[in-house]
Formats: sequence, structure tokens, C-alpha cells
Amino acid sequence: MLDHHFHLDFEAPRGLQEQLREALLASIHTGTIPRNEALPSCRKLSLQLGVSRNTVALVYEGLVEDGYLISRPRSGYYLHDAYHGAAALETPAAMLNEDIDAPQWDNRFTHRPSHLQGVLRPSNWMHYEFPFVYGQLNTRLFPLEQWRESSRQLLGGRRDRHWLGDRYDQDDPMLIEQLRTRVLPKRGIHARSDEILITLGSQNALFLIAQLLFDARTRVAVENPGYREAVNVFLRQGAQLSYQAIDAEGICLDANAADSDYLYVTPSHQGPTGVTMSRARRDALIEQIQQRDQIVLEDDYDAEFNFDRHALPALKSSRAGSRVIYMSSLSKPLSPGLRLGYLVADAELIDELRALRRLMYRHPPSSLQQQVAQFLSQGHYDRYLRLFAEEMYRRWETMDARLRRELPTCRRVGGDHASVFWLEAPETVDTQRLAWQAAQHGVLIEPGFQHFFDHVPPRNFMRLGFGAIDVERIGTGIERLARAFG
Repeated sequence: MLDHHFHLDFEAPRGLQEQLREALLASIHTGTIPRNEALPSCRKLSLQLGVSRNTVALVYEGLVEDGYLISRPRSGYYLHDAYHGAAALETPAAMLNEDIDAPQWDNRFTHRPSHLQGVLRPSNWMHYEFPFVYGQLNTRLFPLEQWRESSRQLLGGRRDRHWLGDRYDQDDPMLIEQLRTRVLPKRGIHARSDEILITLGSQNALFLIAQLLFDARTRVAVENPGYREAVNVFLRQGAQLSYQAIDAEGICLDANAADSDYLYVTPSHQGPTGVTMSRARRDALIEQIQQRDQIVLEDDYDAEFNFDRHALPALKSSRAGSRVIYMSSLSKPLSPGLRLGYLVADAELIDELRALRRLMYRHPPSSLQQQVAQFLSQGHYDRYLRLFAEEMYRRWETMDARLRRELPTCRRVGGDHASVFWLEAPETVDTQRLAWQAAQHGVLIEPGFQHFFDHVPPRNFMRLGFGAIDVERIGTGIERLARAFG
């Protein structure tokens, strides 16, 4: 009988009906529900699980309506005939551990992406009491009510459901228009619709660009320290990389940079240091790419996350804008899990990138594109960004003050109001060891050596984010970090 072995530990954040239905469906698909015996009555199962009788009844009736169960008057609920063979679908446990003529995959790989070094971050960062992790946000900041309103409007009965169809290689025109008229002008960029492509985030944009433009003869200048996953994408294409140092004005333009075909830069807030490229360095870069027939890949990853009230416009807005491929993300300020970004370049290049994207996944989900477009058009996004900028400004100021007080021997490298703190500790400090010690006190930081491309990277740098931690916890977290220096 099901009631002899059916057990369910409910998770507090999720609905009871949702969890009970999920558990019953799992039992159906694994064949653990008897074929010709009635399931426990609503009363019996409700007492067994400690939930209301109405909850069980609603779940049972829903499963009847969807064809998983049948209801027999004065007898109860039974497994539908269509699922009597469910147990046969299960793979015997013995076969899971048995290799039957397994191929030698090692001999078939044309390359090994798993061998490329990544930036290690714990996947359970949310379980740390003081997560000074970069690239994540406190979920309570998400504008849930406005997002739901956009969803309700999109799903309204009188609307055409264009998002249910396949657009082949085209993006949602409303989202393109919102980007063109509402988002890009804030960075000084004025683009036509055929110069914009929607991507699954900036990482996807980098992959598309490298696939289309790079090969073993391509020379690419990248920042050092810099964004490792961009470097990994370029290396996978066989490109020749030169690693350019970062100073107080941004990327250093030496002979190697002058001899490159492409320069990958993060001028707004250099990743990972947070340094803003100076106006003089920007002018020098623009002059160089015009004289030497070069292309700049401008990763404006925190364009919408940027709460610097005196931010300079994008390089794409300059007189050499046609030589700049611009990419940014809508995910950074809203939710990293959205994975939605955009790319701006000349129409000829966008056409080829669109065709390449079609071969990979056609286009980002139409429903997500339309919901974001609705969110933008109703003014929810701009309102949220104002509130978000105020909150991030408050957190930055709090972090800066506590770091100055608790860690006076550490030097902040980046400029004011960057989206991250890049700190240089005394040379005797190994921040990888420090990170381990801090973790024992619930403090999560990121050792900086992972972002350098030197054979022997410096060990005394670290990166601290503040998007995932409540402002009230920042002070205590920095105090505990200071004690870990002990």
C-alpha cells in the first residue's frame, strides 16, 4: 500500500499542493503505486502528512483531470491504466553500473573545454552568512510584483500570442525598439534596429564573435588581470593573445596592443579591478584603432548596474563607433539567471552573427524577450534601476567606510562607486589561504590570483562584491574578515 511507504518532507518556501503533486507523480513514474489498489483516502493521507484534507483532494482531482488517476465512486482513486507499465520504464540498478561496449570518448574529443581554467566559486554561496561574492544579487531586490504584472499583461486573453511561434532567426521587434530608444541612448549609443542582436548574455555574445571572426592567425589584446572566460573563448578558437597590463587609467597600450587585430576591453569598470578607463586613454585607443585598422570588443557588462553618477559614455558612441562591437547584459541588475543580453555592431556583421546564432539555437526564447520588452515599455525597468542604484550606492559607501576602518593595510585599486571592490593586501598575505580562513567564519571572498594570466600570478589580491549581502551585514562581515587576517 502507498500509505506504508509514502513519506514527504515539505519545504517551507514552496506550496503544499505543488510538492504533494510532484511527489505523487514521482511515485507514478517509478511504479511504486500499486496497480489495482486504491490510493489512501483524502482523510487518511492528510492525517499521515499533516496537511489539510482539502489540499489532498485538490491534488487528487488535478491528477484525475490530467489523466494520471481515475476516480471510482464510493471506492477511491486508482492509477490510470496508461501507467500500469510505469515500472517497466525504470532501468535496473545493476545496469546503471555496467559498461556495455562503452566508447572511448577520450579519443573522440576534438578539444577539451574542461581543461581551460575557470574562476572557482562555491555553488552554495547563498549558504554563507556574509557572501561578498561578485555577480550575484540578493533575490529580495528583484521587482517581483512588476515582473508579475508584465507577465499577466503578456498572457492576457485579448493579446496575440506571437511568442508561441518560432521566429526562426529574428528577435522580438518590441524588445529591439526598447533597447534602441530607451536603453542604448543612456550610454550615448544611437543604433538602427538592424544593428542590434539579442543574446543569451555577454558570454554568448563573446562566443558568437570569436566563432565568426577569430582563428589561429588572429591577434587579440586582452586585459591582465581580466575576464578569464573571455580569454578561454578566444583560446578555444586558437587566437594569439597578448596580455596587457592595467594601470590607473585602464588598459596599457604598448607595441603588442598596436599589433593586434582586436582589443577586448571593459572600459566602464575594468573587470575585475573596477578601474575606469580615463578620457585620455580612451582618446588614445580610438586614435590607434583608426590608424591601425583594428576592432574593439567593448564589454560594458555593468552598463545597467553602473551607479557611478559621472560615468563616461560607451566607446561605441565615439567617432570610431563603427570599429567597436558593443555588448552588454540585461541580467546583471535584474537577475543573473535571466541570461539575456544584446550586441550592437554594423548591420553587415549583425547579419552574419544572426545566421551563426540560428545554427546554434535560432534565437533566445520569444516569451522571455516579450516579457522583458513589456517590463521596459511600462517603465518598470527604469523605476527599478533608480531604486537599485540608490541601494548599491548605499552598500558601496558602507563597504568603503568599513574596509578603510577594518583593513587599513589593504589598498582599494578601482575607482569610486565601481560594482566591485578589488583590494591589494600586503605582499605577505596569500588571499587563497585568507579565503579559506574567512570561510570558517561564514565570510565568502574571492582570491584574485584567478584573474591574472601571468605564469606566476600575484597572490595578494582579492575581489569583494556587495550585491548578494544585506547592507546591515556588511559591517560585521568585514570585521570577521579582518579577524581572519589575524
